Amino acid sequence: AEARLARRRTRREVPYAAAPTRAAAAGEPEDALLHGEANRALRSAVARLPGRCPQLMGALLSPRDLTYREIAGELGISQGSLGPVRSRCLGCLRRMLAAEVEAPGPRGRER
Repeated sequence: AEARLARRRTRREVPYAAAPTRAAAAGEPEDALLHGEANRALRSAVARLPGRCPQLMGALLSPRDLTYREIAGELGISQGSLGPVRSRCLGCLRRMLAAEVEAPGPRGRER
């Protein structure tokens, strides 16, 4: 049963395209500029989140790739509460960014 499940899962899973590296982004100035703008917009939105969300999201976005245990120790909260707090923070961030980005009009046209 486990083998069948693994076979089914591999048929459905589609690998992500390789993420552009800094070296690849350095070759294309437009890509580097767009990547930088996206990072600045994300960091700006994270900074405007309420409560301890900015610290938590900053730790999750950290290039140090911290574990939940390390993040909990750094923020001084229990490891079990990280998931629910992260979920609420991502919900706030999602609503905030959705309000900033206008939805396309009918048939995909911009308004």
